[in-house]
Amino acid sequence: MSTATVSRPTPSRCSHHPISLAPMMDRTDRHFRYLLRQISRHALLYTEMVVAQAVIHGVRPKLLGFDPLEHPIALQLGGDDPAQLAECSRIATDWGYDEINLNVGCPSDRVQKGNFGACLMADPGLVARCVEAMRAVTDRPVTVKHRIGIDELDSYELLTRFVGTVADAGCDRFSVHARKAWLQGLDPKQNRTIPPLVYETVYRLKQDFPELIIEINGGITDLEQAATHLQHVDGVMVGRAVYDQPYLFAEVDRRFYGDDTPAPSRHQVVERMLPYIEAWIARGGRMHNVTRHMLLLFHGCAGSRAWKQILTIEGCRPGAGIEVVQKALAAVPPC
Repeated sequence: MSTATVSRPTPSRCSHHPISLAPMMDRTDRHFRYLLRQISRHALLYTEMVVAQAVIHGVRPKLLGFDPLEHPIALQLGGDDPAQLAECSRIATDWGYDEINLNVGCPSDRVQKGNFGACLMADPGLVARCVEAMRAVTDRPVTVKHRIGIDELDSYELLTRFVGTVADAGCDRFSVHARKAWLQGLDPKQNRTIPPLVYETVYRLKQDFPELIIEINGGITDLEQAATHLQHVDGVMVGRAVYDQPYLFAEVDRRFYGDDTPAPSRHQVVERMLPYIEAWIARGGRMHNVTRHMLLLFHGCAGSRAWKQILTIEGCRPGAGIEVVQKALAAVPPC
């Protein structure tokens, strides 16, 4: 299907982000994002998905708060009501987010019961109305993260119909998880591994929609793979691989953003986190809230086991402070 003759809004508001951090529940909170920002200055960082009703009625500092150092940062929303999503977009703009992303990819039962996430792929018209409403109230890019299909609705024709319809509403970027979702019979974890990855479908989408910004997601584990994908699409979104090995992003700025500023060492990253941890504790937070995201920073290095043991055992004790982090750091030789 060729769309070259179709007239639609030009997605011109998005900054170019060849590399981004995928939104992940219970992982990409403000603490992990702050950690990753010590490693890469330029990669686009996504929040966890936040449900629209929670943004409207919940405790916003807890749900939406972030450190200015985290820019560029995108808020991912879950919802299916255009008016609610518009209100959330106003709020996100006021809070200073650089982008607002609509989740059309999560397959969990809880999300399905709310009629949002991946099940919205069956209703491209509703997604388009949501995007239109969101764009009407913000000058920030409004983007969509979705799958290549759901259940038996997995033909390329249906995928292009979805993308074309949402693009006509002015979506600024499509972040495409290159596997379909089974809404019945598989849990979210299985939906990340069992349906096969079909990267060629996302490549074809970029060929058929050359005017759109297309980003690929799913199963990408290193920067070599990212570089290969960037020969075919505009951006690469990396998820669990960077959570399981945060220092993976140490070469992102030089390799993909042309920034030759030397990346900090792992030890320097930890030292830069100490004032942040102290400030968090001073605000009433627990050190473990932060350090649980740092356990895998020394992945593959000598001393990694001691680092994790000290942080896990001593860092969870009441009153634990940065002296625990300093002790754990002393157990790891420079690497």
